[in-house]
Amino acid sequence: MRQSWFVSFEGIDGAGKSTHIEGLAAWFKGKGHAVTLTREPGGTPLAEKFRDLALHESMDALTEALVMFAARREHLMQVIEPALARGDVVLCDRFTDATFAYQGGGRGFDWEVLQSLERMVQHVPASVLRQPDLTLWFDLPPEVAAQRLTTARVPDKFESQPQSFFREVRSAYARRMAEMPKRFAQIDANQSRDAVWHDVLIAVQRAYQA
Repeated sequence: MRQSWFVSFEGIDGAGKSTHIEGLAAWFKGKGHAVTLTREPGGTPLAEKFRDLALHESMDALTEALVMFAARREHLMQVIEPALARGDVVLCDRFTDATFAYQGGGRGFDWEVLQSLERMVQHVPASVLRQPDLTLWFDLPPEVAAQRLTTARVPDKFESQPQSFFREVRSAYARRMAEMPKRFAQIDANQSRDAVWHDVLIAVQRAYQA
């Protein structure tokens, strides 16, 4: 059984990521693993400042992408890489796929520029392009997500976008999965909580033991 492992949780708000990331953290701890639970954008004091800017300040698409990747570099070097070096299981609420989905899909920003930024930011000292070992994509129709979020909280600038924006986000997630299918597990989030959790465990166990 592997030791250090990096799992990212992706999907639009309302898809149920937060519920199941907590459940998976408990599952890994029950198996004796140390778990680092974190999020993007954010994860460090500096990256959380970038998060606040990205979620609430108006900016053009390139500036927004640069803010996301600046936060990611800080997060990688200060949290994710040290945790993996210790042998932790790292569970991250969103990672780079979200930037491709929201900035590349929702904003319509240049995919190749995002790929260049990805290569620049995610090369870590061991000359490895850091990617999750497994990405759980909680796929949910935007109209269902909107219904779930109606009374959840005051929306940030992304959550308040129209459903057409989220249709592009969903398409971009699908494109990203098509580009790197081996690390993706697509989870049907339009099911009961128990059914989704069952699918999460199946995907994790299959990848974890591979």
